[in-house]
Parts: sequence; structure tokens; C-alpha cells
Amino acid sequence: MKVLVIGSGGREHALVWKIAQSQLVNRIFAAPGNPGMAALAENVPLKVDDLPGLLAFAKKEQIDLTVVGPELPLSLGIVDLFEEYGLKVFGARRNAALIESSKAFSKDIMKKYNVPTAFYEVFTEIDPALAFIERHGAPIVVKADGLAAGKGVVVAQTKDEATAAVKEMLSGNAFGDAGSRVVIEEFLRGEEASFLAFTDGKNIIPLASAQDHKAVFDGDKGPNTGGMGAYSPAPVVTPAIHEKAMIEVMHRTVDGMAAEGRPYRGVLYAGLMIDGDSVKTLEFNARFGDPECQPLLMRMKSDIVPILMAVAEGDISKIEIEWHDMASVCVVMAAEGYPGDYPKGDVIVGLDEAAKIDDLFVFHAGTGEKDGSFVTNGGRVLGVTGRGTTVADAINKAYEGVAAISWKGVQFRKDIGAKAQR
Repeated sequence: MKVLVIGSGGREHALVWKIAQSQLVNRIFAAPGNPGMAALAENVPLKVDDLPGLLAFAKKEQIDLTVVGPELPLSLGIVDLFEEYGLKVFGARRNAALIESSKAFSKDIMKKYNVPTAFYEVFTEIDPALAFIERHGAPIVVKADGLAAGKGVVVAQTKDEATAAVKEMLSGNAFGDAGSRVVIEEFLRGEEASFLAFTDGKNIIPLASAQDHKAVFDGDKGPNTGGMGAYSPAPVVTPAIHEKAMIEVMHRTVDGMAAEGRPYRGVLYAGLMIDGDSVKTLEFNARFGDPECQPLLMRMKSDIVPILMAVAEGDISKIEIEWHDMASVCVVMAAEGYPGDYPKGDVIVGLDEAAKIDDLFVFHAGTGEKDGSFVTNGGRVLGVTGRGTTVADAINKAYEGVAAISWKGVQFRKDIGAKAQR
């Protein structure tokens, strides 16, 4: 069969890598893809938001399954469009993807269906928002309502920080239309974990547990990013926490979305805050996390293609997923200055050396090609992902790969996975 993967980041490279292992697949296309994917897929120069172009390509090539990686095409309704033309596609429909593309909608769903979360209010004007901050004090969390590439959340430690974030967002300077509404919510204490599950709108199959590292610097310091690394499994997700997350978060949300006439089909990602035996929901994403996708797929033993196809066809009741009894750690290597402005075009060296390391794979995220060399072409450039019998082994493996690779100004966290060893 032929598979089309939409996207160009590390998540999509991981999906291509995993799909390429399936004996059911003989040809993979990536749109637009990246240079790292070219060894496994044929890159197609179509942007992720070019819905007519992607549809025309899928029809012309008679694609058997399209897998949508990023949130933008989901929010634009690519799944609705493809299904309208009888094409099989993995991902949430537009009215369900709103659970990510609008923080306010997501919070309202959680409130209505008793999904545990932080108390909040939604604002479109600066003065009422500032009055709310004044009443509740800091720390407090300010979120842009719309899509902001994982960077639209400010955890303000002071009222001044919160005030500045509100003014930046509601003035349109920070995230444009995505910040024209803001959600201001209670600051939750605890440890974050990523909880992902496949769902057909009724049945739910959880993936292995994972934990992301959002802040740019060691010790969870500095501004939020799209993710600086992740590991799986996450010890903080104990069997009791897992059961609570399934009942109180995943089932209530999937059932609630169905009751709203927005059946959710695809992969549902819940960002959880865990404090003792308490589980609260920070946010939902309508797709695989990036970089959580990389270590999760390194651990997945099952062929992913029948799973994706079953979700696309709307029935996962007969699906079971097997996992390797190993740990996996992904360390993101980023460009200097990320998540702010960063240079492009710096030559990456050491990829051939890293490729020789067993149980290690380097997923390309923001790379380009110039004069026969790989160069930096984004903020998050590579996801160096190692596998080992324990989290400690996987950390060592990942950083062995990181040590082999360099470019001018490269930055990465040195503490990815450390929380799992406490």
C-alpha cells in the first residue's frame, strides 16, 4: 500500500521511520518532508496547509492511507476534505481538532464533562484580564487561545510577568489572531506527564506513558518551547494514576466530545499535572506530541499501520498494541537562540558517526541541505533518540549520540530524563 505522511518535523520523521518497517507498505510519501526523511520516503513539495494540493496528490497517486502529523492542517479541516472524497485519513476532523486549536473551547469541554483541570476564565479585553490577575495573584498561567506552535503558554511567576503576557497577546503582538483571546488559569503544582491514546470516538487504547521537557534550559528554566526532549516510560504515571487518567480524563473527554456531536477520532494527547494521587489536565493536543512521538515509536513493537488504518476506518475494538520492554529517551538539539530568533544554514557534522551507534536513531526536525551537507533550517533541528534496558541506559545512549553531533551554536538540555531517576 501507499502511505502519505503530512508534515516536516521530528514527529513526522518518526512516523515515516515506523511506517517504513511495515510489510504492508511499499511506498511512502512525505509532504513536505525533510532531508532526513528522504532515505525512507519520497518528499513532495507541498505545504501542510495546501489542502487542495494535498488532496489532488493523494487522488492522483491513489494513496491508501494519509497520516496527518501537525495540528495546522487538522484545524483547517484536512480530514473532513479527504473523507469527503472517500480517502482514508488518520487524524481528527475539524470540529474535534478544536480541542487543541482553541484553549477556551477545550477548557469549557473539561468543565462541562467534569474532567479535572485548573480553574480559569477567558478574556478578550486587557482590563478585565488584568483585574483577574490582580485578584488571584501569582504564579498564574496565561495561554493564547489559538495555535502557537507550543509556545503560547506563559507560566508567570509574578503579576508583572502575567500583565506583560496579557498585553502582548491581546494586543496581537505576540501571536496575532491566536492571541486575540486568552485563557488565564490557576497555576498547578506537581509533575507533568504526557498521556496519549488512540481512539475511534468510542473505544480508547492508551499508548505507553511519556514525559516532555517544555522549558528551554536545564532544571525547567527559561521560556517554553515546542519541547526539548522526552522519555518513555514515565515513572510518575503509576498504575493507579494511569487508571485515573483513563477514567477521569480520556473517557470523559471522548464521551463528552461524542455527546457534543464532535466525535473524536485519531490520537488524543492529554498534558497532565500529577501531584500525589491527584491528576489534573493542563491541555489537550489533537495529534502526536513532538518530541514524545519519537521515544514512543522507538518502543512500539506492533506494526503501526494496522492501528492507524483501524482508527481511520472508525473501529479499533480488535486492536492490541505490544511494547518493547525497554526505555527510550529523545534529546532535542536546537539552534542557538531558540525559542527566539535563530540562524539557519549552519553545517551539521557528525551524523554519520551517530548513525553507527546501536539502538540510536537521529530524527530530523528542522534540517535542510546545501552543497551536499545537512544544515540547520529550524529552531528544533534534531531529535537524538536512544533506547536501553532502563531509562538510565537510554539517557546514556541518547547523549552518546548528541556528543557525536555538532554545529555552530548548538544548544540542548543536559538533564533530559533526570526526573525518571529520582
